[in-house]
Amino acid sequence: MFFNNARLSKKVRARNTVRETEIVPEALDGERIDRVVSTITAESRSWVAARIEAGEILRNGERVTVRSTKVAAGDSVTFPVSEIVDSRPVADSSIPVEVVYHDEHLAVINKAAGVVVHPGSGNTERTLVHGLLAEFPEIAGVGQVERPGIVHRLDKGTSGLLVVARTEPAYLGLVDQMKHHLAARRYRALVAGHVEAETGLIDAPIGRSNRDPSRMTVLPSGREARTKYTMKQRFDLPVAATDVICDLDTGRTHQIRVHLRSIGHPVLGDQQYGNGSALEGLDRPFLHAWKLQFAHPVTGEEVSATADLPDDLQSVLASFQ
Repeated sequence: MFFNNARLSKKVRARNTVRETEIVPEALDGERIDRVVSTITAESRSWVAARIEAGEILRNGERVTVRSTKVAAGDSVTFPVSEIVDSRPVADSSIPVEVVYHDEHLAVINKAAGVVVHPGSGNTERTLVHGLLAEFPEIAGVGQVERPGIVHRLDKGTSGLLVVARTEPAYLGLVDQMKHHLAARRYRALVAGHVEAETGLIDAPIGRSNRDPSRMTVLPSGREARTKYTMKQRFDLPVAATDVICDLDTGRTHQIRVHLRSIGHPVLGDQQYGNGSALEGLDRPFLHAWKLQFAHPVTGEEVSATADLPDDLQSVLASFQ
């Protein structure tokens, strides 16, 4: 295994802003403060100007407001600097990892609901990746170093199957299959209301909402997205609902949840896209990735895995009639 240093420098290094103070040397006596700070920090003049405008640069303890302010030898100049912090995830054996299948190149995992797949904004610890690093430490050098081995994701509230690469050749092959929609990903969903058509195709582009950046929505300017669905069973009690099978033809963020909502049948338990589809006893979306099928990226053999509905969803489904 190896680390890609270029990828590390661009993606893995987080920046913590700290303040630093330097004494102006004789060589810079009488120079403008923007040139002095630019020389010391190796940052651009425009960067320094922005820091002055923000009130972040001090001369002898006083805030500088004019970038052409002259300094003298012996003056103290205080400015913000970016401290490089290595933010690669580390192994955490306390995160449970249910392995459905594995070989030397890959592993198929049955992710529990409530687990975030990889570190990101607001989630820096206790993700699936942290558990995977404890189970398969070699993935640290595979793919993107801040999300090692990960080739596709499931939402935090969604349970079910995803494949993880253990070697770089497997990673590249799996990413290519995902990009060209060659892997079959099948989900179970319990949605609000009676879905009338036995089968259907939702072909609607998805993009980020202009009103709420945390939400995705159907947008003419969005990226192409297609979800096929098949009606499995309709229920009347305790509320009108339909058990559907969904097949992803593309893999956009929150795709199934957004698409089902767009046709008036939001996933039950989905607080973000549910539109009033809350259900007692269900504290997450009734969505489970139950089947995953793909060509092995190294051997070419078919890999097919299934995962039954977890206990919480089984219990909810058993209450319907």
